[in-house]
Amino acid sequence: MDRTELAAPPFVREHRVSTAARRLRIAWQTRTVSEPALGRLLGLFVLLVAAAAQAGLGHGPATQTFLLVFSSIVIEALPFILLGALASAAIAVYLPERTLGSIARLPLGLQIPTAALGGVAFPVCECGSVPVARRLIARGVHPAAGITFMLASPVMNPIVLTSTWVAYGGHTRGAEMVVGRATLGLIAATTAGWAIGRTRAPDLLRARASDHGDEHSHDDDHAGRGVAFAGHLVADFLFMGKFIVLGAALSAFVQAALPESFVSTLGGAPVLSSLALMAVAYLLSLCSEADAFIAASFTSFTLGAQLAFLVFGPIADIKLSVLYGATFRRWFVPRLLLVTVPVIVVGSLIFEAMIR
Repeated sequence: MDRTELAAPPFVREHRVSTAARRLRIAWQTRTVSEPALGRLLGLFVLLVAAAAQAGLGHGPATQTFLLVFSSIVIEALPFILLGALASAAIAVYLPERTLGSIARLPLGLQIPTAALGGVAFPVCECGSVPVARRLIARGVHPAAGITFMLASPVMNPIVLTSTWVAYGGHTRGAEMVVGRATLGLIAATTAGWAIGRTRAPDLLRARASDHGDEHSHDDDHAGRGVAFAGHLVADFLFMGKFIVLGAALSAFVQAALPESFVSTLGGAPVLSSLALMAVAYLLSLCSEADAFIAASFTSFTLGAQLAFLVFGPIADIKLSVLYGATFRRWFVPRLLLVTVPVIVVGSLIFEAMIR
């Protein structure tokens, strides 16, 4: 609460608090009405596709391919979506912000590697990492470290790495993709952090009054935190689930509808295949907890191109561009793409050469 609020008469402050409470209640009621409806629609769509596949409907090869690819991707990915939603809700409700703010007290030489590996300790997806990074920078963390955390945490998330290993069948191939994703993700995040984070925090962040507000209390009663946890869990699961359903449908459509000769020609061109899958990752806006199942389904593309898909998706997509625009200055997204795209393309080519 700032000085203006403190100087206001008590009845004015009470009116402002009650107004904010009403807005929060209306927003919560709207979300609880719309999101379950969306969840039922998506669930019905998935059940219909699964039932059609089980009943053998659609005897054409294209239809069978669509049903098989779509069903397998959704069934394999949804458990990891649920795990990611659980972790994100737990961090949002139960983790005090001062825990993350302690990074600001480290020297810059330690801030960046600590931030880069922060996703191991704080497993947040790319959507959750943006507000966390903003809060870190606003509380004194160097912008380079905050940007590095924001870009690296969705890749270093243990749930993300586990889902990548499972999606590629485990064993040697799964381990190669996990190591490649973690290594190239760290390189891209650190490079972007150093290149973009050299500016001052006020020149990087869009001004927001809450940057200097009080911390959210984590000492509320268990019932209140339980309700908040359940709300975060449902919202995150439905938000991420709708994208994985749409992504699975698009992946299945591409493999069922496009001519095999066209896909093979595009997938066999090293640079073009990487750029093509990076563009697909940007459009699909998948969650990093389950995007590996989509990437692994593009079997006509090289593993290097699939790696480019896995690394670029958590860095830039449609939904992230909106979040970046609301969080950072206008120049942030173009500069981010200018730095990360060449790094990821070159890294994917090196990875492809090494595993061959």
